[in-house]
This record gives sequence, structure tokens and C-alpha cells, in this order.
Amino acid sequence: MSAFSHNVRECIRSAVTDHDRRFACLYGMLLFGKAVHRDEICLKSESEVFSTLFPELMHAVFPDVPLRTESRPRRDGGCLRIYRITGGSYVTSIRRAFHIHEERHIDMRNLPTNSIGIFLGGVFLTCGSITDPAKEYHLEFNAPTEALCRELCDILLSVGVHPNVMQRRYAYAVYLKMSEEIGDLLTFMGAQRCTLALIDIQIDKEVSNRVNRMNNCDMANIDKVISASERQCRDIRELMRCGRFDTLSPELRELAELRLENPHLSLQELAELLEKPIGRSGVNHRFRRIAEAAAACRKEGDHASS
Repeated sequence: MSAFSHNVRECIRSAVTDHDRRFACLYGMLLFGKAVHRDEICLKSESEVFSTLFPELMHAVFPDVPLRTESRPRRDGGCLRIYRITGGSYVTSIRRAFHIHEERHIDMRNLPTNSIGIFLGGVFLTCGSITDPAKEYHLEFNAPTEALCRELCDILLSVGVHPNVMQRRYAYAVYLKMSEEIGDLLTFMGAQRCTLALIDIQIDKEVSNRVNRMNNCDMANIDKVISASERQCRDIRELMRCGRFDTLSPELRELAELRLENPHLSLQELAELLEKPIGRSGVNHRFRRIAEAAAACRKEGDHASS
């Protein structure tokens, strides 16, 4: 898990500040958990934030319901924690409190208007992930059923974000790829600090991309200058070879000599070195006249050899 993803979870945890928010957040966690059966509710997570917050919320909302916890070490050094609520009476009391039926649906009776954001935060804590935005913009929920996927999309649309859906083998991925919409959703879930961090990363990326484009443009311009200079020098040497250089007008000879002495300079820079400076277009026109004279020399040379 990236540091950014961990920070999002910490922000969501900090936003659970009163009874309604605890109730809504826990509802999101339970509803989108791995399994909700008649005799057992099971949730799994590798998140440290989840492992702290979920037991706290369970104790606050259902103080009499026992929670069984298992830990399974991962090869990468992480730890998968499994939370089970067993016993028909305990499971029934939870399902009745949240109106959770066999086919799970989002019941808006559990969500006062000011609690929808933290409900989505609870869903994110259970089945959500976010990629480090320095690498890619991608926030995702893995909904366990098609019905929950569809209803989650409806809620996201109602708060102004436009999710995409992809079916996987065991879940439905509901995801966002636009940085602005990811930022809006983070803010809505209570992770405003992460939204600001996301904006900073976005600005850094845009500045870096702009610099890269400018560098690429500069390199392309340098390549053009070098290519043009090489062509112009070849023309000038051709005129020298065939004895036509001294027949050029004084202004063409001056420019030709400057070019041979300064093969790296642009047309504008050459123009500024002339005894009587002219514009870039004037320099370009003079080089065309030199190129025409060189072409005539080559043509004569071809006729003579034939």
C-alpha cells in the first residue's frame, strides 16, 4: 500500500467524529465486506487503519456483539486480518439495525444527508484502493455484487463524479481516472488534506511535462539549425570549389563567411552579426540565392562529366 493510500485512510478515520458518522462508516464497511450471511459476517483487510477503526466502530455501535479476529502473515511482510461476527442472534441484530437483506442493497434510511460522504469512506476502507498519483490517477472500489456496484455508481453520480465499471472474476470494479474527480471524491469522503496533496502532485506533473515539451522543442529547433547550417556550408564550399565564390555579391560573401565561421548559429543570430543587420527573413533569402548559385555549379559539373 502506498503512503498516499495510507494517508487517505487516516483522513477518513479522522473524519468519523460523531454517532451518525460512526453509524454510516460502519454501515459502508459491513455492507461491502467479503461476506454477509445469515449466521456470519466476514471482513478481510491488510490496512492498519481498518484494523484499528473497525473494532472501535463495532464496539461503539454494537458493544454487546463479540468480534473474532485472525491474523495471517503475508510473504511481502504484511498481515491479512480477518474479522468474523458469528452467531445467528448477533448477525441478525446487525442486519436488522442496518436493514441488510440476503441480496445486499444500499438503504438510504441509514444515511442522513451529511453522512453519505463518510459512508463512501467506509466503503473505501473495506474495498477501495488508490494508486500513488505521482505514478497514475486511479481510485477504485471493488463491489462484491452487481446490485451494490450499480447503486454505488448512482451515489457517485449524484455527488458529481462519473465512474467507470469493469467486471472481474469475483467483483465489480468501480473506478475513476480523472484527477479532478478523484480529488472531489476524496474531499467528499473527508480526505481534504489528501486532495491538496493530489493538487500539488498534479501541478508538479504539469510543470514537468511543460518543461519536457519545451526541451523537446528546443532540441528539435537545434536539430533544424544544425541541418540547415550543414546544407548551407555545403553550398558555400561548392561555390569555392567551382571558383564562383568570388563572383557573389559582397552581402552574400559576408553572410557565407559568417556561416563558415559560425556553423552553430541560427539565422537570427547571423543576422545580428552582419555589418548592416537585417531580419531573419532577409538572411534566409540570401541563403536561397547562395543555394541557387551552388545548384547551378553542380549542374554545370554534371554536364562537364557527362
